[in-house]
Amino acid sequence: MSTTLTTKEAPAGGDPSPSWISERSGRGDAIFKGLTIAAAALILLALASVFIFLFTQGFAGFSQPAEVYSKYGSSFWGYVWPLLASTIVASLIALIIAVPLAIGIALVITQYAPSWLSTPVAYVIDLLAAVPSVVYGLWAGIYLAPKLVPIYEWLHEHLGFVPLFGDVVSSGRSISTAGIVLAIMILPIITAISREVFSRTPRLHREAALALGATRWEMIRMTVFPYGRSGVISAVMLGLGRALGETMAVVMVLSPGTLFTLNLFSGSNTPSIAANIALRYKERSEGTLEVLIATGLVLFLLTFAINFVARWAVARSERKLAG
Repeated sequence: MSTTLTTKEAPAGGDPSPSWISERSGRGDAIFKGLTIAAAALILLALASVFIFLFTQGFAGFSQPAEVYSKYGSSFWGYVWPLLASTIVASLIALIIAVPLAIGIALVITQYAPSWLSTPVAYVIDLLAAVPSVVYGLWAGIYLAPKLVPIYEWLHEHLGFVPLFGDVVSSGRSISTAGIVLAIMILPIITAISREVFSRTPRLHREAALALGATRWEMIRMTVFPYGRSGVISAVMLGLGRALGETMAVVMVLSPGTLFTLNLFSGSNTPSIAANIALRYKERSEGTLEVLIATGLVLFLLTFAINFVARWAVARSERKLAG
């Protein structure tokens, strides 16, 4: 019997021996480890190749003649900072609108709604991610923007002393409208990840909090939020990355101008970096392509920095939770 258990061959007509199982398992582990390392290396290689392309092809864009930048300024940084500011402002508007809604929807689905209601609601929210950005752009530019004009006018009438709520463009195609569209586009991403994180909260923790007399909201605040904090941060940063890089919806909604202004209702604000690349690519002249690639490099570095900060925040949150 002991001889059978140490052989490398599976017994005929019987179960494999322990040594056979161990050898086969070790080979499978080695193959799986190799595949995962190759996948990770491939991702890093693709990321590095994108950076090398942007840097080598766009480096000349930092020192082009002044006439190349004449639309926005006389230097590269004078050219890129209005585009960068519009990109950040539109993305922040999207986050301000989408994050509370996404977290609220995720809490309702996982903590409050019965299964017969939470399941279809989750499917509908997930379906929003399948809608192409060009469809969002058409809908927002033709239908949504004019409908928002009365709201913008009311805000201007009552809060016009605030620079953010200045004169309203009659078409409604402003940076605020672009931010609202971006919020709708990133809502399913943040909601889906937050929903999964909240649903993974240990049931014992929730039941213990309720058994000690906590209300439903106190239970969520003491158990669900601390457990899902790192996942929610990751979801928000992923949504922010989508908002920063969105192109077609912003192109079709925002009326591009040449100056950056704090007025969210203005129709002459500069486009985002991604939208500017899409708008000017076909009309590129000598030297302009290098400038557009250089602005793409700036957007790439901004996105990389945001993701780096997000990973740091997630790791810090996990250490606090473990401690």
